[in-house]
Amino acid sequence: MLNPAVTAPTPADLLSQRGLDLLAAASPAEAASAFREAIAADSGHIEAHHGLVRALRDAGRLEQAVGAALALTALTPRDPLAHTALSIALQQAGHVPEAETAAARARVLEWKIQLQSPPSEDSLP
Repeated sequence: MLNPAVTAPTPADLLSQRGLDLLAAASPAEAASAFREAIAADSGHIEAHHGLVRALRDAGRLEQAVGAALALTALTPRDPLAHTALSIALQQAGHVPEAETAAARARVLEWKIQLQSPPSEDSLP
C-alpha cells in the first residue's frame, strides 16, 4: 500500500537529482544545465539553486557561480548556508573582501538561529 503522505517527485526534483548525479559523475557543465532546468521548472527550488552554485564552481565558471549564489541569497536571505555558498564562490573568484563579508553574514545568521533555539538538556548546567 502506498503511503499517502509521500508525494511524487516534481519535475524540478527529478531535474535536480539528475544534476546531483551529473556532479557525482564529474560532469559539472551538464549538471549546471540540469540545475538550470530545475530552476526554470520551479524558481523556488532551493536545492537546485545550491546545486547550480556548486556545479558552476566545479566547472570553473566562477563569476557565474557568484551570480547564482547572489540569486540564492536573494531567495533565502536568512539562510546561513546560502551566504556560505556565496562566500565560497566569491573567495574562489578572487573577491576576498566580499567573501569575508559573506562569511561573517553567515556566522551572524547561524548565531541568530542558535539564540532562537531552546537550549538542549546537554547544554544546561
